[in-house]
Amino acid sequence: MGTCMLAAGLAEAGVKNGVSPLKPVPSPAQLAWHDMEMYAFIHFTINTFTGKEWGYGDEKPELFNPSDFNADEIVKTLADAGFKGVVLTCKHHDGFCLWPTKTTRHSVAASPWKQGKGDVVKEISRACKKYGVRFGIYLSPWDRNAPSYGTPEYIKMYREQLKELSTGYGPVFLAWFDGANGGDGYYGGTREKRSIDRSTYYDWKTTWGGTEETAARSGDFFRRGAGRPLGGERKRLCGLSLLGHVHPRSAASRDGTRARHRALPVGHGRHRGRQVLDSRGSGCFHPSGLVLA
Repeated sequence: MGTCMLAAGLAEAGVKNGVSPLKPVPSPAQLAWHDMEMYAFIHFTINTFTGKEWGYGDEKPELFNPSDFNADEIVKTLADAGFKGVVLTCKHHDGFCLWPTKTTRHSVAASPWKQGKGDVVKEISRACKKYGVRFGIYLSPWDRNAPSYGTPEYIKMYREQLKELSTGYGPVFLAWFDGANGGDGYYGGTREKRSIDRSTYYDWKTTWGGTEETAARSGDFFRRGAGRPLGGERKRLCGLSLLGHVHPRSAASRDGTRARHRALPVGHGRHRGRQVLDSRGSGCFHPSGLVLA
C-alpha cells in the first residue's frame, strides 16, 4: 500500500511541479484493489460431498444436498474477521453449477437441495450485500462434464454462464478464471481426454470483454487471468517483488510458470501480487476443515 501512496503522490507532484511520475502509476481502480487488502475464497460445491479435490464431471447432482448451509453465517463470520470481499466458486472443473443456470442440467436445479429451487450464488451474494462485503465469482473455463468442451459451442455456453453470473446477482468486484484447461473427463459420457490450445480457444479478449463491460458499470472491477493466481500459492511464500510490468497476454502464455505467477487484475502495465494462504494444502471445503484465500 505504501508503494501505491508513493506512486500516487509522485503523479500529483508531477502535475504541480512539472516532474514526471515514476511509472507505472496506479489507476484509481488499482488503488481500490490494494484497499481490498484481504478477501476470502469459498470453494463449497459437489466435491464437498465426494471428498475429491477435482471432480471428474460424472458426479450425480443428487449428491449435492447440504443440510446446514447458512450463507449469512458464512459471510458474517468472514466480515467479522476483516475480510472485505468473498469470491465464490460458482463452477469448478467438474462442471457442477451452484446456480440454476439455463445452460446445463448439471446444476443445483437437478439436486434434491430445496427441491431443486436452491441457489447458492444468490444466497452468498445477498449475504455479502447484507454484511457489506464485496462479491466475486470464480468460473472454471475447463468443464469436465460438458459434452461440448473443446468445440466452439462450449465457448458460447461458457460466455452465457458468465453473463448469467455478472448480470443476475448484483455488483461483481472480481471474476476469477483458472489455468487448468483440458485433460481427461466425463464429457457427457465419452470419458476421454480432450486438449485445447489455451492461448486461443477461449478468445479471452471477447470472453472477458462482455463481463467487464457489464460489471464495471457498478464500480471497480478486476479479473484474474487464465493462469493460476500468483505468488507462492499454498506454500505460504511470496516472491520478493510482485510488482510486475506485464501485459494481459501473459495470462494465456504457453509458459506454465509465467502463466501461474502472472495472472492479472484488469488493467495494463502495473499489477499487484496476491498471496493465497490456506490451512491444509487443499482448495475445496471438506468436512475436515475450512480454506480461506
